[in-house]
Amino acid sequence: MSERIDAWTHIFPPAFFARLQTMASATGPLRRWLELKSLYDLDHRFRLMDGFEGYKQLLTPSMPPIEELVEGAQAIDLTRLMNDGLAELVDRHPDRFPGFAAALPMHNIEAAVDEIARVDAMGAAGVQLPSHIRGIPLDHARFIPVFDEIARRRLAIWLHPVRGPVPDYPTEEKSRYEIWWCFGWPYESSVAMARLVFSGLFDRHPDLKIITHHMGAMIPYFAGRIEQGWGLEMGSRTPPADANLLPGKLNRSVEDYFRMFYADTALSGAEGATRCGLEYFGEGKVLFASDFPFDAEGGSYLVRETIKALDNLGLADPVRRRIDSENILAIIRRDTTRHGPVAPA
Repeated sequence: MSERIDAWTHIFPPAFFARLQTMASATGPLRRWLELKSLYDLDHRFRLMDGFEGYKQLLTPSMPPIEELVEGAQAIDLTRLMNDGLAELVDRHPDRFPGFAAALPMHNIEAAVDEIARVDAMGAAGVQLPSHIRGIPLDHARFIPVFDEIARRRLAIWLHPVRGPVPDYPTEEKSRYEIWWCFGWPYESSVAMARLVFSGLFDRHPDLKIITHHMGAMIPYFAGRIEQGWGLEMGSRTPPADANLLPGKLNRSVEDYFRMFYADTALSGAEGATRCGLEYFGEGKVLFASDFPFDAEGGSYLVRETIKALDNLGLADPVRRRIDSENILAIIRRDTTRHGPVAPA
């Protein structure tokens, strides 16, 4: 059995978890996270991992985003505590955790750029960014230095959706039936991807690697609408008075940009959606991932069902190896680009 690296698993490092327990929101919005044992108990996590042969995990910060928990200097300190903990876990357990994606204090651009340099030196494979920063879109001009520094250092981005119970209709106060999570999160990812595409990000940084959660969200399924509406008919639905809402000139077709994203298999075991995403992004851009540990079994369900969905596709062995480990290892090691951190600018 060859190794399988789960490219998107969440965790609270011990010192970070201890700090969270002292925060006022620990009895409110944070309660669900603090009660999920797999997020903070390593022994429990290892027992679940051992149920899958050859199974390893790339670590990413757990939601919620740090910017939504604290502000100012506290957010910077909490971010550093998270990243120090992630790096320590990878250093202590390289047989379990081959790499990590770091958090950034995105409310403070200068601090975020400094943290990119710090986590690069610590060996991070990249950084995890939420789909917006407290309502500010990622294509806002204030974030350009962050993306420039990430690209300069050839780090990858793990793009994670974030959305609370905002109303589904303007006549209501909150979303009902947890629609905000089931459909809202894929929508958030898709909007963030579109905004980054139309901002010209890939024209400025054509080698930038952005990994999108849940197999690129809505993008593969709506490929036809993308080609029609944003390829053949862009602008036809916008009156001249709103021309400022349309994108500037891009170097390539819109569908070409969307296929530049990477995507993971965190689809809760949906075989048809996995096939759709693999066909859209291609075997070189799809990474095995489960979204561990966010299920009723503490992570085992998602891993098991994701493996089952891939097994049912009957993929050729070389394709399966790329998805299971080779694609993410290339990102972790940055083999095709450079070795070690770049020198300061």
